[in-house]
Amino acid sequence: MEIHNLKGIDFDILFAAFEMAFSDYDIHFEKEEVRSMLQRRGFDPLLSFAAFDQGSIVAFTFNGIGNFNGIPTAYDTGTGTVKEYRGQGIAGEIFTYSIPFLKDAGVNRYLLEVLHNNPKAISVYRRMNFDRTRQLDCFRQSIKFINNPVDTDCVSDCQILPVDTDFIVESQRNCDCTPSWQNSIDSIVRGKSNLICLGAFLGRQPVGHCVFDPGTGDLTQIAVTADSRRKGIASALLSQAIAQMKTDFVKVLNIDADDQLIHAFLKSKNIPLASTQYEMMLQL
Repeated sequence: MEIHNLKGIDFDILFAAFEMAFSDYDIHFEKEEVRSMLQRRGFDPLLSFAAFDQGSIVAFTFNGIGNFNGIPTAYDTGTGTVKEYRGQGIAGEIFTYSIPFLKDAGVNRYLLEVLHNNPKAISVYRRMNFDRTRQLDCFRQSIKFINNPVDTDCVSDCQILPVDTDFIVESQRNCDCTPSWQNSIDSIVRGKSNLICLGAFLGRQPVGHCVFDPGTGDLTQIAVTADSRRKGIASALLSQAIAQMKTDFVKVLNIDADDQLIHAFLKSKNIPLASTQYEMMLQL
């Protein structure tokens, strides 16, 4: 068995390894969904690594590389081990192998998320000196069960228009908490070919925005200026997003548990909490 980076490895081979590693999980991933995920999360094959047995990938870590809060960071965008090779510590060996390469590339810290009900994995990360930084909550609901009445007065006063990522960059001040890696503005810019960005305007004044992926049902960001809240603007944005979804559900992933406003908004729309993760970080 040998470990090396994934430079030059065809995406079909990577997806086959991904599919095999998660074949006994309840979650099913489509090929284009994984391709989009890797793109948005900054996947760097040169700084991602896998264990190969007789030329086949048996375990891997796909690393995203970028800036997080202004600091060069590596992000675990997908780690998996083929069932027959689990319990041998291969994922840990891959991670240890990767550290010198990440440092040489100027990466200062490593970021990941782990489900809160996976104490074994949390214990492993703590032994590796990862610190828990915050709790991130995930929500999901079938569109037919979302309760989103829109104030007709608001609709008549508020225009919802397509905008570009420059608009979304300027609108980040409307977010009450720092977005998680996959919801960050860098992620949005990387994945803009698959995303729809909408802006809300009262007259010429921008008062809110939302970003979503119609192909995956992912609502990436939704926010309204502080002085324009509780006027139905977020509901109008959500209505537009739902109308353009190609899925029959909406998911809102990795929202800061301290962001009480978005939690209350989602609850009011009958979009319930589906799972909770911990964001963990290691200084390299």
